[in-house]
Amino acid sequence: MTQSTISLTAFRTDHLEGALRLSRQAGWPHRLEDWQLALDLSAGFVALDASTVVGTILMTPYKRDVATVNMVIVDEAVRGRGLGRKLMDAIIEQAGLRALRLVATGEGLPLYQKLGFCRTGTIIQHQGMVLPVAAPVNVRPAESHDIFGILELDRSAFGADRRCLLRTLAEVGQLAVLDRGHGIAGFAASRSFGRGEVIGPVVAGNADDGKALLSFFLARSEGRFVRVDTAETAQLSAWLAEHGLVQVGDGIAMQRPVAVPSNPSPFTTFALASQAFG
Repeated sequence: MTQSTISLTAFRTDHLEGALRLSRQAGWPHRLEDWQLALDLSAGFVALDASTVVGTILMTPYKRDVATVNMVIVDEAVRGRGLGRKLMDAIIEQAGLRALRLVATGEGLPLYQKLGFCRTGTIIQHQGMVLPVAAPVNVRPAESHDIFGILELDRSAFGADRRCLLRTLAEVGQLAVLDRGHGIAGFAASRSFGRGEVIGPVVAGNADDGKALLSFFLARSEGRFVRVDTAETAQLSAWLAEHGLVQVGDGIAMQRPVAVPSNPSPFTTFALASQAFG
């Protein structure tokens, strides 16, 4: 296999089995259904050697403002030949003028820095079998009329319109809202993923509200395997560990270019939808 035999083509459904092989090789927990969800929400490329998938990359756009770069994998057999750079160049061109965000590994960090990405924080991965958690008050399953408030809270915290993602999460999983009787004050989502479930995004005005939203789904998942990806600045690691979700790894949040918001949001994303989706 040589670099000259490898070509890039648009990522299609018939490439999913090859992509799943690469994610398993990398030790990722993704199922075929998780890849399908990512592809449904995204566009991207695969690198092919003949008909074998040897590289993947996706870009999940949120309108014309922001996109996340995700599912970047290069087959172990062809690493060190510039294929990662080729995939990134293709996706940056496809993204156009959108600001790009991603979660990097230490291994990928040098490439992303060369491409103009700057570090913006640390993402901590927690997972484990959920220990008993008290069900919170004032958190309830979301109803259809809540979606507009959910979209506004998420836009405020994330900085872009993610209605396509959130409507999809409502279809494949469940949304919950923090409601004290005068409008929703936060929301959370949960869905099947990998070995069990993932909770996120979780958006709230403070850490106690974030914990209440997480508790709503944790209480329903006692004894089950759950994953939560949270920003280091959210300072939820000790609390999550108390409930069975120990820290198992971290990633480097990056953006290109980095923009300082003129009006900081009163809401914070306490858990990501995933490292892929932000």
